[in-house]
Amino acid sequence: MPQNDRDIRVAGLPPTEAARSDGEEPTGSETSGGVAPAEKSAPEIEAPPLERIGAAYLTWMMIANFGASLALMVPLSYSLAVRISDLAPGHEELLGYATGAAQLVYLILSPLIGFWSDRTRSRLGRRTPFMIAGTVLGVVALFGIAAAPSVFLVGLAWVVGMVGWSTAGQAIQNVQADRVPEEQRGRVSALTSVTSQVAPVVGIGVAYAVASSTLLVFLVPGVLGAALLLLSPVFKPEGDSRELVHTSEVTLKGLVSSYGFNPRKYPDFGWNWLGRFVFFMGLYFNTTFGTFFYAQRLDLPVKEVAGVVATIGTVGVLAAAGGAIGGGFLSDKLGRRKLFTLIGSAVFVAGAVTEAFAHSMPQLVVGAAQMQLAIAVFAAVDQAIVFAVLPDRAQAGRYLAVVAFAQKIPSAIAPLIAPLIITIGVTNGGDKNYTQLYLIGAVLALVGGLIIKFRVKSVR
Repeated sequence: MPQNDRDIRVAGLPPTEAARSDGEEPTGSETSGGVAPAEKSAPEIEAPPLERIGAAYLTWMMIANFGASLALMVPLSYSLAVRISDLAPGHEELLGYATGAAQLVYLILSPLIGFWSDRTRSRLGRRTPFMIAGTVLGVVALFGIAAAPSVFLVGLAWVVGMVGWSTAGQAIQNVQADRVPEEQRGRVSALTSVTSQVAPVVGIGVAYAVASSTLLVFLVPGVLGAALLLLSPVFKPEGDSRELVHTSEVTLKGLVSSYGFNPRKYPDFGWNWLGRFVFFMGLYFNTTFGTFFYAQRLDLPVKEVAGVVATIGTVGVLAAAGGAIGGGFLSDKLGRRKLFTLIGSAVFVAGAVTEAFAHSMPQLVVGAAQMQLAIAVFAAVDQAIVFAVLPDRAQAGRYLAVVAFAQKIPSAIAPLIAPLIITIGVTNGGDKNYTQLYLIGAVLALVGGLIIKFRVKSVR
């Protein structure tokens, strides 16, 4: 953490993070994990406690998250695969390279964006400018993908799109960290997870309806997502941040330190980060090539898979909604988080094994439903854990960007490794080895859940 970030005042933080004089250390209950002292460079904070958010505010937040997920996930789960299949038939590995490269670029930029967001002072607030800028970038990129004459230019345009839509989505997460109190985090994370699960299915259905036009396949879901995303700051504005004071200068040391944290001082934050990393590595092994996987197992052309993906996704949405709401709301009610992340991991294993050996539509539906249920339970409850173990909510943008590494690194690495795995033992012209890929993903997801369950100490 930057040494001279001491003089920052941020609204909306709880009493345990109230202003302290230099040299005063918090008690154990005031630190992440309940065991580590605050870093000496922790900013001074003068602010009232967080208050419960109302139904209207929550509704607009969920609409914005739905829009961001719609715009980001439709290309990842369907339209990019179709575009690459048009430009380079039979070279599905290029999808992994394009998506992996885009994730890697955003991975490098995200801490700097989070650091910048924390320090932004504007009439629109700290987070809203990033929602707007990210949305504009994302829409422009979709035009580029639709018109690109080569896979290289498609990949380049998607790098811009990934940075744009991910920045807008991360701004929504930052608002949640800024505003949502502990007693509401499970349910808010649950509803966020539901909207994230529903959005791609709705988006693929929309894309399928306009499948006759490559341009519309990208633009209709993207423009719809952008419009929904930007409704939130219109109807529930963040508020002016120009009076939030900081006297420190941005330094090279501060920028470099924004990429990491001290796991010895914040062990629970570190262990939860590792558990998320391993779980999402398994997840991305089993989702990156979903379109091609369904085409192979059902013996269909790639262009005809949209209907299959939409059908399976619709069933998955119901499972995801039940998993996220059940896990999130129950974790709030019972005061238990880690148990639900482990349950999510175990159910994911069952779904991945079912998918690995599926060769019919009913088997694929059952496996996909189990996996969607599992992802929703894990993601909803672990997001609540993340908010509970943040080292410093005054710098939520920075630390949530570091948390995002646990998802973005796997999303960048898995698509690069997966093409190697699916070709192991495959002779010329043979089917790709998706069974092996799905089983490896299952093992990793289980290990991730076990790490969180047994190593994070301050959260029940």
